[in-house]
Amino acid sequence: MTSTTSAPATTATVTDEQLARLAEIDVATLYEASGLDCAMEPEIRPVWPGAKIVGRALPLRTHPADNLPLHIALEHARPDDVLVVDGRQELCGYWGEVLAVAAQVRGVRGLVIDGGCRDVERMEEIEFPVFSRGVSVRRTGKNFRGRILEPLVVAGVAVAPGDAVVADPDGVVVIPADAVETTLAAADERLAKEAGFMERIRGGELTLDIYGFRNNG
Repeated sequence: MTSTTSAPATTATVTDEQLARLAEIDVATLYEASGLDCAMEPEIRPVWPGAKIVGRALPLRTHPADNLPLHIALEHARPDDVLVVDGRQELCGYWGEVLAVAAQVRGVRGLVIDGGCRDVERMEEIEFPVFSRGVSVRRTGKNFRGRILEPLVVAGVAVAPGDAVVADPDGVVVIPADAVETTLAAADERLAKEAGFMERIRGGELTLDIYGFRNNG
């Protein structure tokens, strides 16, 4: 059985208080506030309506169509972790009801996978949020240990253990742990400014004037 090495678990640096604040802000606002290229490819979508995730990244990479690393990752998972998986864009059933229940028992907040999953109706019934590239019943092997708890690139975004992961119907962002506080501060400012803009729009002003776009182009 072929394997690659796994790094030991690292200490998450995003605080519980920061996670609670992130949960109050939509993904689009966090993305803009961060100023970072931190949005995953738009093909990564929720598998059931209304799914949302906020937690700390536990990154892992699989061999194509082999889900052994997802089983192993649950041994390392801590409460409030989010499994962020490079599934090599393979549309197969890497994840289903059994793994979802096992993850919930360990306090895992959700799954983001650049690959496929299945049992989506059960995911919704048990309210386990999954964001994936697609849905597929295709079976997987259990022969390759993959890479677990190492910095990776998943769906176009760098992910390190302990980074903040936020996902909602608009998409998925991964914010480096050391950028979370500045992102939150910028997001608060952005939301306050937009609230003022919305009041002016409802009063009849044009966005061309509010945003100063009239002389652009």
